[in-house]
Amino acid sequence: MSSSSSRRNGTLSATLLLVAANILVPAAIYLFATGFFPYKPLLQGLSEYSPLVGDGAPPQPPFDRLVFMVVDALRSDFVYSPNSGFEYVQSLIRDGVALPFTAHAASPTVTMPRLKAITTGSIPSFLDVVLNLNEGDESSTLAFQDTWLAQMKAKDTGKLLMYGDDTWLKLFPGTFDRLDGTTSFFVSDFTEVDNNVTRHIAEELKNDDWNTMVLHYLGLDHIGHKGGPRSPHMVPKQREMDGIVKQIFTAIETQPHLQSTLFVVCGDHGMNDAGNHGASSPGETSPALVFMSPKIKAIQKGLPTPVQSAEDFQYYTTVEQSDLAPTLAALLGFPVPKNNLGALIPEFLPFWSSGKDQSRLLMQNAHQILDVITAAFGTQILGPDSQVDCTRPESDYQELACQWRDVSSAYAKKTSVNDLDPQWVSAMVKWLRKAQGLMSGMASNYNIPRLLLGLAVIVGAVAVAAAAVSSTVGSSVAQPPYLTIIILAYGAMMFASSYVEEEHHFWYWATTAWFGLLGFQSVKNSPGSRASHAAGAILMLVIVRLMRAWNQTGQKFAGEPDIVKIFLHPNPLILWSMVSIVYIWIHRMLIHGFNGIPAPISYAAMTGSVLAAISFKVHFTQEDAPELIVGFARTVAELEFTQGQSLVSQARAVFIALGIATAVALFYILMKWRLSVTAPAIDTLHHLLTLLAITQSRTTNIPLFLLFHLQYRLLDITYPDLPLVDLSTSSLLLQYTSFFALGGSNAISSVDLSSAYNGVAGYDAAVVGLLTFVGNWAGPIYWTSATTLLLLRRARRDGSGFRVFLGHVAVQTLFAACSVAAVMAACTVLRTHLFVWTVFSPKYLYCVAWSVGQHLVVNVGLGGVLFWLGSL
Repeated sequence: MSSSSSRRNGTLSATLLLVAANILVPAAIYLFATGFFPYKPLLQGLSEYSPLVGDGAPPQPPFDRLVFMVVDALRSDFVYSPNSGFEYVQSLIRDGVALPFTAHAASPTVTMPRLKAITTGSIPSFLDVVLNLNEGDESSTLAFQDTWLAQMKAKDTGKLLMYGDDTWLKLFPGTFDRLDGTTSFFVSDFTEVDNNVTRHIAEELKNDDWNTMVLHYLGLDHIGHKGGPRSPHMVPKQREMDGIVKQIFTAIETQPHLQSTLFVVCGDHGMNDAGNHGASSPGETSPALVFMSPKIKAIQKGLPTPVQSAEDFQYYTTVEQSDLAPTLAALLGFPVPKNNLGALIPEFLPFWSSGKDQSRLLMQNAHQILDVITAAFGTQILGPDSQVDCTRPESDYQELACQWRDVSSAYAKKTSVNDLDPQWVSAMVKWLRKAQGLMSGMASNYNIPRLLLGLAVIVGAVAVAAAAVSSTVGSSVAQPPYLTIIILAYGAMMFASSYVEEEHHFWYWATTAWFGLLGFQSVKNSPGSRASHAAGAILMLVIVRLMRAWNQTGQKFAGEPDIVKIFLHPNPLILWSMVSIVYIWIHRMLIHGFNGIPAPISYAAMTGSVLAAISFKVHFTQEDAPELIVGFARTVAELEFTQGQSLVSQARAVFIALGIATAVALFYILMKWRLSVTAPAIDTLHHLLTLLAITQSRTTNIPLFLLFHLQYRLLDITYPDLPLVDLSTSSLLLQYTSFFALGGSNAISSVDLSSAYNGVAGYDAAVVGLLTFVGNWAGPIYWTSATTLLLLRRARRDGSGFRVFLGHVAVQTLFAACSVAAVMAACTVLRTHLFVWTVFSPKYLYCVAWSVGQHLVVNVGLGGVLFWLGSL
């Protein structure tokens, strides 16, 4: 057999191995996910009062109507601290007509699972994080579950109204009689999204045909995503919401048909220092919760407010968000929802003067939770035939059973007594809290066979990927064994929650060590040009250090000083000077890239495209952080031809210009015409892709792309003869390092939605999802394109052709498969860990994004297309 025939057979074999490995990876992810994120079984139907408690008749409720106002991302300090814009709410707290709390919102701190906890009192599935991102999803409906909305509808005393976030309409289809929903993901809108709610209020407050009005305001959350909690828009938005509270409370005080109305204002979650949410930092898990009514004056004297700012965001009494369901049930007079795990907030018990009524309310709550426990574990622990030895309880559940015997028997002895024993109340509240804690922390009903099958498939993918590496790059994978060290260290790190949260340090240190090693070898092996190679190696390490300091990320040091906070934000003139340099560089590259086309046409087209991109970024920043608009940026913002143009139309202009330029470049490549006399056409595509990545990045991160370009040039010049596995390892390290340098982390809260709607006027799951991915993975996408250019140069030098790309993909696939295997193994072994839903589950979702989005779609798909085009 000839060498060319043997080479073709080897290439075909490697290709088949890679296809198999890259099919097995997503298959394993799917199998594992269906076992790790199952829907939990729930009790069906509407709850009824337990006949085991008294005569089953409910105590008379103090309220008959509810206004439930959710201000999305209403962190506790936004209401209670001295810097709050909620001055009217604070005055109500001081006057004793409002009762404040901090509501603990368990992770994941995103809207859909939080609304499920608020309305059902249960603990939602972590899978709701994914469903929360899909506006069209209806699989998470609560239409057939017991909620306080369903109970209020069953009372048949009035209509149910809903205005605001259409997540409520997705969760409760057919529940509301009058409604007007607004998409929750259009984060560029601070104003209309709230005006659309407010315009209904005045008219509805005059109507007497409803018993429940739900309002969900989104503007404050959007401001957080765009500019963070200290955005200049934040306090004015708080004052606007405070004005809405005043309008509603004044109506309750003055209009006769609203006199028995309970007004609740709360956040579904909070936000972190970056303005995002989804994880478990104190700011994200601490929304405000305020109950308001003139009737509250009868049970409390008022509390001091504002209060000193708290670093842990815990103000007044802290309750669980799930406590809302049983509390509303008592205050409005309906049975506690069937799947509730919340406990009646004891501060409201004084509404009932009779000790008998108070004890019945607590016992109704207890019997309802008892039903949930029995459904989960059967009757062997807490049932009437329980054989638990209370002298030596062997588990928390047995201890719970023993405490239940005590409080239930004590209640049976006091059924004829109107005076409530405070010790019994304390014991019952303690029991409710213990039951709540145990059931809330209970492990999911994992499908273990699915987990093991997913692990088996991913192990197969690792074996196939290793065979592909051996087939394409041979023994060089172990010379030196740095890639193996990275894989083993990364895999071990996935079993420690702190290391997962601070993963960026691993990549910063690994990248620094790697380029230090390469620099040492380069200087050692180049005796005739040691000075230049040493300078290049040192410059590469300096750039890595700058990347590391650009954005603080992770959990422990997320709010610590970094280049953006201490250098760019206080010095916007320097920021815009650096941004201008980046756009001038891009403009120069594109002019060179299209100089094969008549100069007047190419120069005008490229100049117009770059100016459109600059103009959009300036106006975007003006909306996002107006304090940064100074000097050059102010001049651009005031240009006459941009006045009156919406951000959507400006972003579309940029995308259209990029699309046309890309189409022209592709046409020239496919026709084998000369697009440029100074640069390969594939380089021009790379620069267009860079301009897209910059457009989808925050303004403060744009200078990083110039550093990326310098690293790319150093790899090309300082290390031109790197073995293929070393080049692929460098690409892998730079993809991950750039992701974290741009502000990414393993927390859901670090997902940046600020550019998700560039050029989009309404919600489209595919388009918004694509823009979100490009915005958050802009750095790794850049490095996929840059690495492809380096691979093409290598292929031209040594004539290896497509085989060099196969070798690169094999190395990337091996790491992708090994990383997925490590995360799956960690999630399986640590599925009962305290942080399984706050650390390991989010890491699994990021692992999916890396392996499917970045690896399969970008590294394999986009990289393969670019390599093919560059080979023509």
